[in-house]
Amino acid sequence: MKTIGLIGGMSWESTQTYYRLLNQKVRDDLGGLHSARLVLYSVDFAEIEALQHQGDWQATAEILGSAARSVESAGAEFLVLCTNTMHKVAPQIERAVSIPLLHIADATANVLKKDGVTCVGLLGTRFTMEQTFYLGRLQDHGIRVVVPDEPQRECIHSVIYNELCRGVVKSDSKTMYLDVVASLAERGAQGVILGCTEIGLLIQGSDTDVQLYDTTEIHAEQAVQLALGRI
Repeated sequence: MKTIGLIGGMSWESTQTYYRLLNQKVRDDLGGLHSARLVLYSVDFAEIEALQHQGDWQATAEILGSAARSVESAGAEFLVLCTNTMHKVAPQIERAVSIPLLHIADATANVLKKDGVTCVGLLGTRFTMEQTFYLGRLQDHGIRVVVPDEPQRECIHSVIYNELCRGVVKSDSKTMYLDVVASLAERGAQGVILGCTEIGLLIQGSDTDVQLYDTTEIHAEQAVQLALGRI
């Protein structure tokens, strides 16, 4: 089993989900008392969040590059960045280390293509929904992406930072998210990506008839498959 290197804390609410899923999936695959071999570096999200909204992505890249080097030196054999948004600086992180990064958008695209999805809706932070680092990666796989309209994007972004990253789950926010999911399906989306690792804390597949793709679940599954030499 390869040792998985996790860079988490963005936020820790979703990082603990990664930790649980990785260990559960290894146990389910290998049985008995098996669990995942992993190294976790958890950052202070307040620092990262402030730099995000200041637009200082270079500073975030330096912080995460340093974290990646620490994880590598601790024995990690590949990296899992436990956040969608910070894949904006994935190229800088990859340059900081010699071990590979399992990119969350690639992992998600692999599942979408397997399911025959050619048009997908995307929920996430404003950075993820509006900038090309994530959309472009999916488009490179031949997948068309539709995003919510401007007022919806603002509400979705606000709920992530002001509620979900703080461990707060509100029923009215859940209703709003599900309304947005339905609107994306009406616009032709064959499914909707939960493109922020916290969104799965708010809505799940059982809440809607629209196919949801939880990136945390997908990323963790493919990390285990890579660790076990299945892919």
